[in-house]
Amino acid sequence: MRFVARRDSEVVRRSKRTNPAGKPVSNRILLAIPDSEYHSIRPHLEFVNLPHHRTLHEPYQRLESVYFPNRGMISLVVTTKDGKAVEVGVVGKEGFLGIPSVVGLSRTPLLWVVQITGDGFKVNASVLQRTLQSIPQLQRVLNRYAVLQWLQLTQTAVCNRLHDTEQRLARWLLITQDRVGSNLLPITHDFLATMLGTDRPSVSLAAGILQRKQAIDYIRGTLKILNRKKLEDSACECYRAIQPFDTEAFLK
Repeated sequence: MRFVARRDSEVVRRSKRTNPAGKPVSNRILLAIPDSEYHSIRPHLEFVNLPHHRTLHEPYQRLESVYFPNRGMISLVVTTKDGKAVEVGVVGKEGFLGIPSVVGLSRTPLLWVVQITGDGFKVNASVLQRTLQSIPQLQRVLNRYAVLQWLQLTQTAVCNRLHDTEQRLARWLLITQDRVGSNLLPITHDFLATMLGTDRPSVSLAAGILQRKQAIDYIRGTLKILNRKKLEDSACECYRAIQPFDTEAFLK
């Protein structure tokens, strides 16, 4: 009983973590590390709002900052010379933006753009690299998260190549809801077409099928998930394939 009480008090204490300005921490990685390590990173946590469509990093530019989201969702996007774009991954409060900096790299070919409004904490990339040398648990968690993100990217590549738009849309909505924690998603069909690497008519057709199944509803730029079970039944196996890894298990 004493052990349980001690663990419970530890969870409560960590859930009340703040940055130096008093902004509460909801990022699961920052909540998972021990107090001693959190105190080492805390002075460097700069609170930032993450408004819709804010670009956090341009492809191939030097990584100046990394991010620990509290709320919202950021897309990892590949862009081509002719202006086309496709999403290859997403990050919410479960994760971290800046994996290359953890392993000593200073650039990434991915565009980071906020797709669902939120907030979080920014840390100077070079400061994080120096700080990680003295906080091994955070280093370990970020290394594990890097593997998870790689699994997500590879599964997305398979999904985009082999599965139809309805299956991919259902998968994307499930992944997004997992990160945002809401059944209301402020997204348009044009946006979904870009993220899924297809055209708007295909997305509208797929969304119409999911509406007729009463899995979702769509009104004036807001998509509402009505029945998650029906959405899961409509998704391809890619969602279920990554789901065992797409949990807080990597934090342990």
